[in-house]
Amino acid sequence: MASLPYADVDSTQRAIAGQAEGFGRFAVGGLHGPLVTVTTLSDDGPGSLRDACRKPGPGWIVFKVSGTIRLSTYLSVGSHKTIDGRGERVKLTGKGLRLKECENVIVCNMEFEGGRGHDVDGIQVKPNSKHIWIDRCSFKDYDDGLIDITRGSTDITVSRCYFTQHDKTMLIGADPTHVGDRCIRVTIHHCFFDGTRQRQPRLRFGKVHLYNNYTRNWDIYAVCASVEAQIYSQCNIYEAGKKKKTFEFYTEKAGDREEASSGVIRSEGDLFLNGAQSCLLATGSGEGSVFHPSEYYKTWTMEAPSDSLKQVLQVCTGWQPVPRLLDHHK
Repeated sequence: MASLPYADVDSTQRAIAGQAEGFGRFAVGGLHGPLVTVTTLSDDGPGSLRDACRKPGPGWIVFKVSGTIRLSTYLSVGSHKTIDGRGERVKLTGKGLRLKECENVIVCNMEFEGGRGHDVDGIQVKPNSKHIWIDRCSFKDYDDGLIDITRGSTDITVSRCYFTQHDKTMLIGADPTHVGDRCIRVTIHHCFFDGTRQRQPRLRFGKVHLYNNYTRNWDIYAVCASVEAQIYSQCNIYEAGKKKKTFEFYTEKAGDREEASSGVIRSEGDLFLNGAQSCLLATGSGEGSVFHPSEYYKTWTMEAPSDSLKQVLQVCTGWQPVPRLLDHHK
Protein backbone atom coordinates (compact mmCIF):
# COMPACT_ATOMS: atom_id res chain seq x y z
CA MET A 1 0.00 0.00 0.00
CA ALA A 2 1.31 3.43 -0.89
CA SER A 3 1.99 5.96 1.86
CA LEU A 4 2.83 9.63 2.14
CA PRO A 5 6.07 11.04 3.56
CA TYR A 6 6.37 12.90 6.86
CA ALA A 7 5.01 10.11 9.07
CA ASP A 8 6.64 11.62 12.17
CA VAL A 9 5.74 15.29 11.82
CA ASP A 10 2.53 14.94 13.86
CA SER A 11 4.27 13.44 16.90
CA THR A 12 4.55 16.83 18.63
CA GLN A 13 3.60 20.41 17.73
CA ARG A 14 6.96 21.46 16.33
CA ALA A 15 8.21 18.17 14.92
CA ILE A 16 7.30 19.47 11.46
CA ALA A 17 9.95 22.22 11.54
CA GLY A 18 12.80 21.63 9.11
CA GLN A 19 11.33 18.38 7.81
CA ALA A 20 10.28 19.44 4.30
CA GLU A 21 11.71 17.52 1.40
CA GLY A 22 13.15 19.32 -1.56
CA PHE A 23 14.00 22.97 -2.03
CA GLY A 24 12.05 24.14 1.02
CA ARG A 25 13.90 21.81 3.38
CA PHE A 26 15.45 24.61 5.44
CA ALA A 27 12.11 26.14 6.44
CA VAL A 28 11.73 25.98 10.22
CA GLY A 29 8.99 28.58 10.52
CA GLY A 30 8.47 29.86 14.04
CA LEU A 31 10.40 27.03 15.69
CA HIS A 32 12.30 29.33 18.05
CA GLY A 33 9.38 31.55 18.99
CA PRO A 34 6.52 31.36 21.49
CA LEU A 35 3.20 29.63 20.90
CA VAL A 36 0.66 32.21 19.69
CA THR A 37 -3.00 31.16 19.91
CA VAL A 38 -5.77 32.40 17.63
CA THR A 39 -9.02 32.57 19.61
CA THR A 40 -11.37 34.45 17.26
CA LEU A 41 -12.49 34.20 13.63
CA SER A 42 -12.48 37.99 13.33
CA ASP A 43 -10.50 39.52 10.48
CA ASP A 44 -8.47 41.67 12.86
CA GLY A 45 -8.09 42.60 16.50
CA PRO A 46 -6.85 40.80 19.62
CA GLY A 47 -6.78 37.03 19.25
CA SER A 48 -7.10 37.15 15.45
CA LEU A 49 -4.85 35.46 12.90
CA ARG A 50 -3.93 38.84 11.44
CA ASP A 51 -2.83 40.07 14.85
CA ALA A 52 -0.78 36.92 15.40
CA CYS A 53 0.97 37.28 12.04
CA ARG A 54 1.97 40.90 12.65
CA LYS A 55 3.66 40.24 15.99
CA PRO A 56 7.41 40.86 15.75
CA GLY A 57 9.87 38.00 15.90
CA PRO A 58 9.33 34.26 15.51
CA GLY A 59 5.97 32.73 16.40
CA TRP A 60 4.25 29.35 16.20
CA ILE A 61 0.60 30.18 15.49
CA VAL A 62 -2.11 27.67 16.47
CA PHE A 63 -5.90 27.82 16.71
CA LYS A 64 -8.44 27.23 19.46
CA VAL A 65 -11.37 27.94 17.16
CA SER A 66 -12.73 26.38 13.97
CA GLY A 67 -14.62 28.09 11.17
CA THR A 68 -14.18 30.66 8.40
CA ILE A 69 -12.05 33.79 8.59
CA ARG A 70 -13.26 36.36 6.05
CA LEU A 71 -10.31 38.51 5.05
CA SER A 72 -11.05 42.02 3.78
CA THR A 73 -7.45 42.53 2.60
CA TYR A 74 -4.42 40.33 2.07
CA LEU A 75 -3.04 38.94 5.31
CA SER A 76 0.71 39.64 5.44
CA VAL A 77 2.90 36.99 7.02
CA GLY A 78 6.31 37.99 8.34
CA SER A 79 9.49 35.98 8.67
CA HIS A 80 9.91 33.09 11.08
CA LYS A 81 6.23 32.22 11.38
CA THR A 82 4.34 28.92 11.37
CA ILE A 83 0.59 28.97 10.70
CA ASP A 84 -0.42 25.58 12.07
CA GLY A 85 -4.04 24.59 11.51
CA ARG A 86 -3.77 21.15 13.07
CA GLY A 87 -6.33 20.46 15.77
CA GLU A 88 -9.00 22.71 14.22
CA ARG A 89 -10.58 23.33 10.82
CA VAL A 90 -9.93 26.88 9.68
CA LYS A 91 -10.79 28.28 6.27
CA LEU A 92 -9.61 31.59 4.82
CA THR A 93 -11.86 33.32 2.30
CA GLY A 94 -12.19 36.73 0.63
CA LYS A 95 -8.45 37.26 0.22
CA GLY A 96 -5.36 35.15 0.95
CA LEU A 97 -1.94 35.11 2.57
CA ARG A 98 0.83 37.36 1.29
CA LEU A 99 4.41 36.26 1.92
CA LYS A 100 6.36 39.38 1.00
CA GLU A 101 10.13 39.70 1.48
CA CYS A 102 10.11 37.09 4.21
CA GLU A 103 11.89 33.86 5.06
CA ASN A 104 11.30 30.76 7.13
CA VAL A 105 7.53 30.39 6.86
CA ILE A 106 5.48 27.19 7.25
CA VAL A 107 1.76 27.02 6.46
CA CYS A 108 0.10 23.70 7.23
CA ASN A 109 -3.35 22.14 7.46
CA MET A 110 -5.38 25.16 6.36
CA GLU A 111 -8.19 25.68 3.84
CA PHE A 112 -8.38 28.47 1.24
CA GLU A 113 -11.59 29.07 -0.71
CA GLY A 114 -13.38 31.89 -2.52
CA GLY A 115 -10.79 34.65 -2.89
CA ARG A 116 -12.13 37.63 -4.82
CA GLY A 117 -10.48 40.58 -6.55
CA HIS A 118 -7.72 41.45 -9.01
CA ASP A 119 -4.45 39.58 -8.36
CA VAL A 120 -5.96 37.70 -5.40
CA ASP A 121 -4.23 34.37 -4.75
CA GLY A 122 -4.73 31.82 -2.00
CA ILE A 123 -1.06 32.17 -1.08
CA GLN A 124 0.99 34.81 -2.86
CA VAL A 125 4.75 34.48 -2.46
CA LYS A 126 6.50 37.63 -3.75
CA PRO A 127 8.89 39.34 -3.89
CA ASN A 128 12.19 37.91 -2.65
CA SER A 129 10.86 35.40 -0.14
CA LYS A 130 12.67 32.14 0.63
CA HIS A 131 12.62 28.99 2.72
CA ILE A 132 8.87 28.42 2.54
CA TRP A 133 6.92 25.19 3.14
CA ILE A 134 3.22 24.86 2.29
CA ASP A 135 1.96 21.48 3.48
CA ARG A 136 -1.38 19.68 3.64
CA CYS A 137 -3.57 22.63 2.64
CA SER A 138 -6.75 22.69 0.53
CA PHE A 139 -7.27 25.29 -2.21
CA LYS A 140 -10.24 26.12 -4.45
CA ASP A 141 -11.91 28.94 -6.38
CA TYR A 142 -9.75 32.08 -6.28
CA ASP A 143 -9.94 34.86 -8.86
CA ASP A 144 -6.24 34.62 -9.75
CA GLY A 145 -3.96 31.79 -8.60
CA LEU A 146 -4.20 29.28 -5.80
CA ILE A 147 -0.47 29.53 -5.11
CA ASP A 148 1.68 32.01 -7.07
CA ILE A 149 5.45 32.16 -6.57
CA THR A 150 7.14 35.03 -8.37
CA ARG A 151 9.67 37.90 -8.36
CA GLY A 152 12.76 36.26 -6.97
CA SER A 153 11.11 34.01 -4.39
CA THR A 154 12.87 30.66 -4.04
CA ASP A 155 13.64 27.51 -2.05
CA ILE A 156 10.02 26.50 -1.59
CA THR A 157 8.24 23.16 -1.12
CA VAL A 158 4.53 22.53 -1.72
CA SER A 159 3.48 19.11 -0.44
CA ARG A 160 0.38 17.02 0.28
CA CYS A 161 -1.94 19.80 -0.92
CA TYR A 162 -5.31 19.50 -2.66
CA PHE A 163 -6.33 21.80 -5.53
CA THR A 164 -9.76 21.88 -7.21
CA GLN A 165 -12.40 24.08 -8.92
CA HIS A 166 -9.93 26.54 -10.37
CA ASP A 167 -8.48 27.84 -13.64
CA LYS A 168 -4.92 29.17 -13.28
CA THR A 169 -3.72 26.98 -10.46
CA MET A 170 -0.07 27.77 -9.83
CA LEU A 171 2.12 30.35 -11.56
CA ILE A 172 5.84 30.19 -10.86
CA GLY A 173 7.75 33.07 -12.44
CA ALA A 174 5.98 36.38 -13.02
CA ASP A 175 6.40 37.28 -16.70
CA PRO A 176 9.17 37.32 -19.34
CA THR A 177 10.52 40.70 -18.20
CA HIS A 178 11.28 39.46 -14.67
CA VAL A 179 14.60 37.81 -15.46
CA GLY A 180 15.44 37.80 -11.75
CA ASP A 181 13.13 34.80 -11.52
CA ARG A 182 15.99 32.65 -12.83
CA CYS A 183 16.80 32.02 -9.17
CA ILE A 184 13.45 30.33 -8.45
CA ARG A 185 13.58 26.73 -7.18
CA VAL A 186 10.42 24.88 -6.12
CA THR A 187 9.58 21.30 -5.19
CA ILE A 188 5.97 20.08 -5.57
CA HIS A 189 5.24 16.58 -4.35
CA HIS A 190 2.41 14.30 -3.24
CA CYS A 191 -0.25 16.83 -4.29
CA PHE A 192 -3.63 16.16 -5.91
CA PHE A 193 -4.71 18.47 -8.73
CA ASP A 194 -8.36 17.51 -9.12
CA GLY A 195 -9.88 18.95 -12.30
CA THR A 196 -8.00 22.25 -12.19
CA ARG A 197 -7.85 23.62 -15.75
CA GLN A 198 -4.17 24.58 -16.19
CA ARG A 199 -0.89 25.60 -14.51
CA GLN A 200 -0.11 22.54 -12.42
CA PRO A 201 2.23 24.46 -12.56
CA ARG A 202 3.23 26.97 -15.26
CA LEU A 203 6.89 27.89 -14.88
CA ARG A 204 9.07 30.68 -16.23
CA PHE A 205 12.85 30.81 -15.80
CA GLY A 206 13.22 28.68 -12.67
CA LYS A 207 13.63 25.05 -11.70
CA VAL A 208 10.77 22.83 -10.50
CA HIS A 209 10.91 19.23 -9.29
CA LEU A 210 7.56 17.42 -9.48
CA TYR A 211 7.22 13.96 -7.97
CA ASN A 212 4.44 11.61 -6.91
CA ASN A 213 1.67 14.09 -7.72
CA TYR A 214 -1.70 13.08 -9.18
CA THR A 215 -3.15 15.41 -11.82
CA ARG A 216 -6.43 14.55 -13.51
CA ASN A 217 -9.07 16.04 -15.83
CA TRP A 218 -7.23 19.22 -16.78
CA ASP A 219 -8.90 21.38 -19.41
CA ILE A 220 -5.97 22.99 -21.26
CA TYR A 221 -2.74 21.26 -20.16
CA ALA A 222 -1.29 19.78 -16.98
CA VAL A 223 2.21 21.30 -16.82
CA CYS A 224 3.69 24.18 -18.83
CA ALA A 225 7.32 25.18 -19.39
CA SER A 226 7.65 28.77 -20.61
CA VAL A 227 10.77 30.84 -21.21
CA GLU A 228 13.96 29.14 -19.87
CA ALA A 229 11.98 26.91 -17.48
CA GLN A 230 13.44 23.59 -16.33
CA ILE A 231 10.94 21.01 -15.05
CA TYR A 232 11.89 17.57 -13.78
CA SER A 233 8.68 15.50 -13.72
CA GLN A 234 9.29 12.26 -11.86
CA CYS A 235 6.91 9.38 -11.06
CA ASN A 236 3.75 11.48 -11.30
CA ILE A 237 0.31 10.29 -12.40
CA TYR A 238 -1.32 12.20 -15.25
CA GLU A 239 -4.87 11.06 -15.98
CA ALA A 240 -6.49 12.89 -18.88
CA GLY A 241 -10.12 13.83 -19.29
CA LYS A 242 -11.24 15.26 -22.63
CA LYS A 243 -7.94 17.10 -23.13
CA LYS A 244 -5.05 14.70 -23.68
CA LYS A 245 -2.02 17.00 -23.93
CA THR A 246 -0.09 16.74 -20.68
CA PHE A 247 2.93 19.00 -21.21
CA GLU A 248 2.75 22.40 -22.91
CA PHE A 249 5.58 24.65 -24.09
CA TYR A 250 5.02 28.39 -24.51
CA THR A 251 7.63 30.44 -26.36
CA GLU A 252 8.44 33.84 -24.88
CA LYS A 253 11.32 36.31 -25.10
CA ALA A 254 13.19 37.04 -21.90
CA GLY A 255 13.63 40.71 -21.14
CA ASP A 256 17.41 40.52 -21.65
CA ARG A 257 17.44 38.23 -24.72
CA GLU A 258 17.02 38.86 -28.43
CA GLU A 259 15.43 35.51 -29.28
CA ALA A 260 12.35 33.85 -27.85
CA SER A 261 12.47 30.38 -26.32
CA SER A 262 10.35 27.92 -24.40
CA GLY A 263 11.34 25.81 -21.44
CA VAL A 264 12.24 22.14 -21.20
CA ILE A 265 10.67 19.22 -19.36
CA ARG A 266 12.19 15.88 -18.49
CA SER A 267 9.67 13.12 -17.76
CA GLU A 268 11.04 10.16 -15.83
CA GLY A 269 8.83 7.30 -14.66
CA ASP A 270 5.60 9.26 -15.11
CA LEU A 271 2.35 7.32 -15.60
CA PHE A 272 0.02 8.56 -18.35
CA LEU A 273 -3.58 7.32 -18.11
CA ASN A 274 -6.75 7.56 -20.19
CA GLY A 275 -4.89 8.58 -23.32
CA ALA A 276 -2.78 11.32 -21.75
CA GLN A 277 -0.04 12.36 -24.17
CA SER A 278 3.25 13.78 -22.98
CA CYS A 279 3.93 15.74 -26.22
CA LEU A 280 7.52 16.34 -25.13
CA LEU A 281 9.60 18.55 -27.40
CA ALA A 282 12.49 17.04 -29.31
CA THR A 283 15.02 19.87 -29.28
CA GLY A 284 18.72 20.09 -29.88
CA SER A 285 19.45 20.68 -26.21
CA GLY A 286 17.21 17.80 -25.20
CA GLU A 287 16.81 16.57 -21.67
CA GLY A 288 20.41 17.37 -20.84
CA SER A 289 19.43 20.99 -20.28
CA VAL A 290 17.15 20.02 -17.36
CA PHE A 291 18.67 20.06 -13.89
CA HIS A 292 18.67 16.93 -11.75
CA PRO A 293 17.30 17.30 -8.19
CA SER A 294 20.30 15.43 -6.76
CA GLU A 295 22.41 18.45 -7.64
CA TYR A 296 20.58 20.29 -4.84
CA TYR A 297 19.36 17.69 -2.30
CA LYS A 298 20.38 14.10 -1.68
CA THR A 299 17.14 12.31 -0.81
CA TRP A 300 13.39 12.47 -1.35
CA THR A 301 10.59 10.00 -0.61
CA MET A 302 9.27 8.62 -3.87
CA GLU A 303 7.69 5.46 -5.24
CA ALA A 304 6.62 4.22 -8.63
CA PRO A 305 3.23 5.61 -9.70
CA SER A 306 0.43 3.13 -9.13
CA ASP A 307 -3.28 2.82 -8.49
CA SER A 308 -2.44 2.52 -4.80
CA LEU A 309 -0.62 5.87 -4.83
CA LYS A 310 -3.53 7.43 -6.70
CA GLN A 311 -5.99 6.26 -4.06
CA VAL A 312 -3.86 7.54 -1.18
CA LEU A 313 -3.44 10.97 -2.77
CA GLN A 314 -7.21 11.29 -3.21
CA VAL A 315 -7.80 10.68 0.50
CA CYS A 316 -4.77 12.07 2.31
CA THR A 317 -4.02 15.40 0.61
CA GLY A 318 -5.33 18.76 1.75
CA TRP A 319 -6.69 19.63 5.19
CA GLN A 320 -6.82 16.62 7.51
CA PRO A 321 -8.50 16.08 10.91
CA VAL A 322 -5.22 15.88 12.81
CA PRO A 323 -5.67 15.98 16.60
CA ARG A 324 -4.32 18.87 18.63
CA LEU A 325 -0.66 18.28 19.43
CA LEU A 326 1.46 18.79 22.51
CA ASP A 327 4.04 21.55 22.44
CA HIS A 328 7.24 20.66 24.28
CA HIS A 329 9.08 23.81 23.30
CA LYS A 330 10.68 25.75 26.15
